[in-house]
Amino acid sequence: MVLRDWLKGLEYECIRGSLDTEVSEVVYDSRKAAPGAVFVCMAGTRVDSHRFVPDVLKAGVRVLVTERGIEEELGKAAEESGLTEEELSRVTVLQTGDGRHALALLSAARFDYPAAKMVTIGVTGTKGKTTTTHMIKTILEAAGKKVGMIGTTGTVIGDKVTPTMNTTPESWQLHQAFAQMADSGCQYMIMEVSSQGIKMHRVDGITFDYGIFTNISPDHIGPDEHADFAEYLYCKSRLLNMCRIGLVNRNDSHFEDIVRDADCELYTYSVTEERGGLHGSGESGADFTASDVRYVSQPDFVGTEFDVKGRYEMDVRLGIPGLFNVDNALAAVSVCSFLGLKKECVGHALEHIRVNGRMEIVHTSARCTVLVDYAHNAVSMESLLTTLRQYHPKRLVVVFGCGGNRSKDRRYTMGEIGGRLADLSIVTADNSRYEKVEDIIADIRGSIEKTGGAFLEIPDRREAIEYSISHAMPGDMIAVIGKGHEDYQEINGVRHHFLDREVIEEVVGKLGEEA
Repeated sequence: MVLRDWLKGLEYECIRGSLDTEVSEVVYDSRKAAPGAVFVCMAGTRVDSHRFVPDVLKAGVRVLVTERGIEEELGKAAEESGLTEEELSRVTVLQTGDGRHALALLSAARFDYPAAKMVTIGVTGTKGKTTTTHMIKTILEAAGKKVGMIGTTGTVIGDKVTPTMNTTPESWQLHQAFAQMADSGCQYMIMEVSSQGIKMHRVDGITFDYGIFTNISPDHIGPDEHADFAEYLYCKSRLLNMCRIGLVNRNDSHFEDIVRDADCELYTYSVTEERGGLHGSGESGADFTASDVRYVSQPDFVGTEFDVKGRYEMDVRLGIPGLFNVDNALAAVSVCSFLGLKKECVGHALEHIRVNGRMEIVHTSARCTVLVDYAHNAVSMESLLTTLRQYHPKRLVVVFGCGGNRSKDRRYTMGEIGGRLADLSIVTADNSRYEKVEDIIADIRGSIEKTGGAFLEIPDRREAIEYSISHAMPGDMIAVIGKGHEDYQEINGVRHHFLDREVIEEVVGKLGEEA
């Protein structure tokens, strides 16, 4: 392959060299430099990889993509790498405005544009990305389709799950995963598109067939993420400039800002039930609506039932509790209505769905219901507990902790919410990292005490879960929150295997009929 064949859509200036140079790989990590590779330089927040130019030239790289002039680095390379003037003269240098953008376009070309070989669905939003992508995947698989998925839980191709460092991986890893999906016969690709993934240009050059915007509220704002809410909203809403058909939650309070600059074919969805927070009430004029929401709590089923109206009509029985999951399910139903799937497949999939660590019912019986959820901040915890109250449990028990070496504000706000909304809070460990669990619990304790709410302190998370189940009263609902799908406890820099679901199943098995 020659370089010019990889430059589709990229704006650049050829500073020196030839566009007919043979290339075989794209790298942005100097340690992976090798002959035939294109090395993409990026001026990162911590490291400016332009300084590795001498190293990659010494390793055999002959094509550089830069964000600035590199005469100084080339001069240093001549001194340190042992390259002759003739060899240096054969180095091709392309200068472009943004290295990350270039990396995304080059990576797509390197893997022969694999995303274009599948139907692609991107999902963004502050909450609901993981659940919505899993719902769509479950529906498509129920219809006999082969699906690939990328998100918080990793890259999923068939039954194989590969962990990822970020919700939206770096662009080279993304296109590698797309290629693996296409090669394995995947017809559909669904992915969570994070605001950071958009900001860092990881999804540049991808045109999604469908883009879903679930909701937005202040989050991921700080020195290493977004400068302010305006930037956060801008980055998320860019998905609607990267898809052919967009589906947006009409009830979001920022709806007008979200869609202001959208240039896709736009559709809206709305749950039309009176409620506060993100949601509106009554008739919304949305293209897809969910109405007449009923909360169902039975010994063998905890979830909701609702009616879909508008451009697509069906009755849904959803096997995950919570009004906010009606939003997620409606988003999934809406996008699937464009895919020509039978309503029977959609309905069956949603009734029997299970999303690891997201409102996941692990055990339900006449005595108690135990679920696991990833809720790890004040907003998601309040939403979860408020939702569970709508099922009228005998007692609502929450088992939770807070991560170490993170903002203490989360401890205070989660403690206040637990004390105010739960009948009993059991405070325990959750990735204490390099802090003492007891110190974290002490911070949480203070805010619970201010509410007058009942609480217990059980630092060992396994013991806390066991206590909650073994002391359950008939009709109790127990929410074990904070870790969700995570399968580890991080203590002093070491990750120890720990999965809430497994512990719950072990305890229930040990208690037998008593559970």
